Amino acid sequence: MGGCFSKPKPVEVKIEVVIPEKERSKEEMSPNGKASPLIYKVNGTARHYHLEEHPIASNPYHNPKDVVEASVCHVKDLENGQMREVDLGCGKALLIKESGEFHAVGHKCPHYGAPLVKGVLSKGRVRCPWHGACFNIGTGDIEDFPGLDSLPRFQVKIEKDKVYIRASKQALQTQRRTKMMAKCISLSNYNLSSTNVLIIGAGAAGLVCAETLRQEGFSDRIVMCTMDRHLPYDRPKLSKSMDSHPEQIALRPKDFFRTYDIEVLTEMQVAAVDIKNKIAVFKDGFKMEYNKLLIATGNTPKALSCKGKEVENVFNIRTPEDANRVVKLATSKNVVIVGASFLGMEVAAYLAERAHSVSLVELEEVPFKKFFGERVGRAVMKMFESNRVKFYMQTEVSELREQEGKLKEVVLKSGKVLRADVCVVGVGAVPATGFLKQSGINIDSKGFIVVNKMMQTNIPGVFAAGDAVTFPLALRNNKKVNVPHWQMAHMHGRIAALNMLAHGMEISTVPYLWTAMFGKSIRYAGHGEGFDDVVIQGDLDELKFVAFYTKSDEVVAVASMNYDPIVSKVAEVLAAGRTIRKRDVELFVRHGKTGDMSWLTGKGS
Repeated sequence: MGGCFSKPKPVEVKIEVVIPEKERSKEEMSPNGKASPLIYKVNGTARHYHLEEHPIASNPYHNPKDVVEASVCHVKDLENGQMREVDLGCGKALLIKESGEFHAVGHKCPHYGAPLVKGVLSKGRVRCPWHGACFNIGTGDIEDFPGLDSLPRFQVKIEKDKVYIRASKQALQTQRRTKMMAKCISLSNYNLSSTNVLIIGAGAAGLVCAETLRQEGFSDRIVMCTMDRHLPYDRPKLSKSMDSHPEQIALRPKDFFRTYDIEVLTEMQVAAVDIKNKIAVFKDGFKMEYNKLLIATGNTPKALSCKGKEVENVFNIRTPEDANRVVKLATSKNVVIVGASFLGMEVAAYLAERAHSVSLVELEEVPFKKFFGERVGRAVMKMFESNRVKFYMQTEVSELREQEGKLKEVVLKSGKVLRADVCVVGVGAVPATGFLKQSGINIDSKGFIVVNKMMQTNIPGVFAAGDAVTFPLALRNNKKVNVPHWQMAHMHGRIAALNMLAHGMEISTVPYLWTAMFGKSIRYAGHGEGFDDVVIQGDLDELKFVAFYTKSDEVVAVASMNYDPIVSKVAEVLAAGRTIRKRDVELFVRHGKTGDMSWLTGKGS
């Protein structure tokens, strides 16, 4: 079971939970010494299963050769609320002191390897300074995203006023821990076309949903289906690292899906959903019954509507093959990018050193104006221009001209004609929900699936997540919003899974995103839609700044370049439900010193 194939195959059934041999110990037992199963009802039938995620046992190190123990500091070396990276000789750990207690976990964020010592410690968790992932300091468990893995946790003891850490050498090297999961090794209760959980879409939301179900002990059949030909991969890298091959950006290896019996049907498109009979109908006529359904289909890129739009070498970046092909065609050639979107700007940055020329066409006056504001947008534009990217603003494409069937020129409405061997289109996207129009599932006027705080649609047992949904954002007084970003898709998938298991969990995460261009990153947290002012600290020309987006007297979002970890700090304040007032950030700008964030502590309401 599991893995990547075109159609599910029925097999003989047993339900089993597998714990790696090295993890089996007293930790499997309840306080009375007996195994402690949980029960989940599937189609009215009680199924027993065991959680494979247990508290760390008193002696979790079964291989003495894999263990290292070292004195890392004096008890007085760390104050409450401090973190320190410590070396155990064969690897490093993050030592944390909070509320008088010491904790030790992995020192690198499992997502992209950020040093967590430079992150933000707040109320029992540490937040990554780069992309905002959060980890519990007591368990190492991931609590907010992006990324899939948790941190390893190490034992800490105090002897004669010295702090000792006892750790697995392997964990010190890998700096990550995949949570233990339940496993369904057979499916006798299901035929070829029946599953308990069907997940339409194999992006971040779909994968996190499947993994969360297994982490919570769910031991029935899970089927994911995707139009893509690949197993789930790190989609943001398609525009940030365009020459990456699918196996390089895979979120999990093939063996992972086999091990935990998460079936992935590739190149399979759902054409309709019959909610009355709980059946998904595929484009090729295949039908699959489900008990619970997650719709996480993402979005579909908009195409150009101008004359000549069908010529060769015009691309939407949708797959690794698209990205790879663009890089190959663009090398030492002329590239035109239509749309100063995140995708368009990241592609322009990536190709600037590889192409002969890069031209960017945009209808607005300044890139990112609606998202980052005019001043930040102009600073970014200046950075691009200094890297040989030519902008053609406040115009659009009127025609694509070809020679022997291939793109040769891009004609603008301004009359300008641009030489072009390849064109990348990044003019936005629409939710991929057309197949749901007659389903009875609530879709808004823009095509987004409407869900509540538990990621539930108006149909019982049907959930939706990711770029294709609008949901109530706690940060903005539960306003229904669409947040098409990688971190949010992860959290949507987790919340949906927990509520499939009737946990009653509501989403309350703070949106967090990033973009990377010319080796520099803009980090952003919050939801700035409708901001009416931007308060900026730092130097825009030097690309070292923090921008606070305000609406009336309230900060609704923050962005920064070269100003870590302020975005993660603000995200933690917002996540705690506190309000940051515009007057506080104005005072910070007027009197604060670069990098000083003390004004955030204890302020707000």
